[in-house]
Amino acid sequence: MTELYDFFIEPMQYAFMQRALLMAVLVGLVSAVFSCFLVLKGWSLMGDAISHAVLPGIVMAYLLAIPLSIGAFFAGLFTALATGFVKENTRLKEDSIMGVIFSGMFAFGMVIFVMAKPDIHLDHILFGNILGVQAADLYETGIICALTLVVIIIRRHDLLLYCFDQAYARAIGLPVKLIHYTLLVMLSLTIVASLKAVGAILVIAMLVAPGSIAYLLTNRFSSMLVVASFVAVFSSIMGIFTGFYLNADTGATIILIQSAIFMLVFMFAPKTGIFMRKNLAI
Repeated sequence: MTELYDFFIEPMQYAFMQRALLMAVLVGLVSAVFSCFLVLKGWSLMGDAISHAVLPGIVMAYLLAIPLSIGAFFAGLFTALATGFVKENTRLKEDSIMGVIFSGMFAFGMVIFVMAKPDIHLDHILFGNILGVQAADLYETGIICALTLVVIIIRRHDLLLYCFDQAYARAIGLPVKLIHYTLLVMLSLTIVASLKAVGAILVIAMLVAPGSIAYLLTNRFSSMLVVASFVAVFSSIMGIFTGFYLNADTGATIILIQSAIFMLVFMFAPKTGIFMRKNLAI
């Protein structure tokens, strides 16, 4: 018991670990809640596209001497809107369009990053730097997370209906386009909030894994939200401490724990686990 106590208490003596833990819990919670909608809607690739597309926005914000999160948000939102515009004016499928646009945005970001030579370390943009989080970063992320969660709580029924059946939502008079763009804005905000924790490359896992795990374990959306939130917060906390003791990248450790939980659920979930289904068949 003493060893377990020391495992959690010793790292908390450092201020940077306290900030990192709080950041991980904030990002984990908001990502988990939104991931449930993302999984139901089938927007995993959209999250991947926006997360990669924020790089040029970050560099441009640095050059303009404005907060990096503002540049990241508008770059992500531009990618989402551009995808919708191209989809409406071509016969290409959405996944092909997103592949072209987000890779182009990412490449553009790399070009201007090399040309501008900003003080920001590229690894911190791509993979996050949660141990380097400052108090100002916490305030910024806290505001974004709070705003996103409030919108989700207020419009949760409309968002849920839109994700399950867009045609029916339109038929009963819901403002489908408004809900669509609300989801895109919240997706961009959630990605911006997660950048300092896990970076542009790993953020998609935070937005997909908790909802996917909860989807395999539950049949009710309310239960899905609870399970996803628990998984995300648990893996974030354990990732912080495990990364500290192993001297490993913290963001990657969080994602690795989520991936391990997903594999366990995939194999051993009571109703959907692959091994459990085989046992029932026998």
